[in-house]
Amino acid sequence: MSNEINLTLKPDFVEQIKNGYPLLLKEFITDWSKVTQEGTIINLRDKKNKFVAKAYYGIQNKGHGWVLSLNEKEIIDKEFFKRRLNAAIEYRKEFYADKQTTAFRVVNGEGDGLPGFTVDYFEGYYLFTWYSIGIYTLKELILDAFKESVQCTGIYQKKRFDTKGMYLDDKDDFIYGDRAPEPLLVKENGVNFAIYLDDGAMVGVFLDQREVRKAIRDKYAKDKTVLNTFSYTGAFSVFAAVGGAKSTTSVDLAKRSLTKTTEQFSINAIDLSKQKIIVEDVFLYFKYAVRKKLLFDMVVVDPPSFARSKKHTFSANRDYVKLLKEVIQITNNGGIIVASTNAANFSMMTFRGFIDKAFKDLKLRYKVLESHSLPKDFRVPEKFKESDYLKVVFIRKIKS
Repeated sequence: MSNEINLTLKPDFVEQIKNGYPLLLKEFITDWSKVTQEGTIINLRDKKNKFVAKAYYGIQNKGHGWVLSLNEKEIIDKEFFKRRLNAAIEYRKEFYADKQTTAFRVVNGEGDGLPGFTVDYFEGYYLFTWYSIGIYTLKELILDAFKESVQCTGIYQKKRFDTKGMYLDDKDDFIYGDRAPEPLLVKENGVNFAIYLDDGAMVGVFLDQREVRKAIRDKYAKDKTVLNTFSYTGAFSVFAAVGGAKSTTSVDLAKRSLTKTTEQFSINAIDLSKQKIIVEDVFLYFKYAVRKKLLFDMVVVDPPSFARSKKHTFSANRDYVKLLKEVIQITNNGGIIVASTNAANFSMMTFRGFIDKAFKDLKLRYKVLESHSLPKDFRVPEKFKESDYLKVVFIRKIKS
């Protein structure tokens, strides 16, 4: 690409970028005023004008741009994106070969050297998610490279351009090939999911929880009463039911959760009479459960990192300990809590500290059974562990 602009890195950050840190923060650069258009390719240089890295300018909630290459001679063109895409696809060969799982991540942004966007695979269809205007300006190059690298039935896209990463609704997310059926049925470890590629911000399942769902089904659900909070479309409940749970209760504030969760049960031929689906504020449900002396053998708690309802505002960083205390009180002695968060602003160590504090505050004991971070297809760069946002811990509440 032509019209590359030179920007100067402050001395304190040169080695960090050379060592593979991919994110450009505002404070790294002395002369941002030189570049005004998102998508501009930038040559980062030190104060002696020596080349350090090639990047693009694109503002998102994480920073002001991303490093693309440490090679001054590398041109950011269609062939560049083809090389990176082909490497990403090669890395996921085993997923393409697995007939029991037909939905997975193909490009995980900076983890695959393609920062600012992701690509997910759903039974022959692909979904691109763009996280800044900067990367979106390179869309045609990337899509042309993708079409030459991959055989696909159709392509959809989601835009998350504003500083909070919110979805920008175009009313039509379809961009290439044939349209997907609605719903599109995919498999995850042999279980069916109904996916909607052109129905708002989310498609029906969060792919990063695949290994957690499998563990629930294979190790923990049998003969258990299971409560799934912040349940979305009930994916954890479906896997619990398939794993032999005695009953499941799914609670979510969104009205759509009722029809969406019912659909997920139905396409797996699960007996609906043993499943409850409750549309309610989870925090109000906790109060109801305590009042009615309800106890569960397993509670799954996977809140958004930030959420607001009419009566509650939840921030994982600030409120997770309080949330866990509520969960602990409605979990049977000897029962399992699956505590999960996708908040990227604290570590697994901090999260384990939240768990420890919640139990200590209630003067109760617990045992950690296993923990999970992102699965293999959600590749994380070695020098940017902030990308590994998922933290899930299976906890047994020890009989007092």
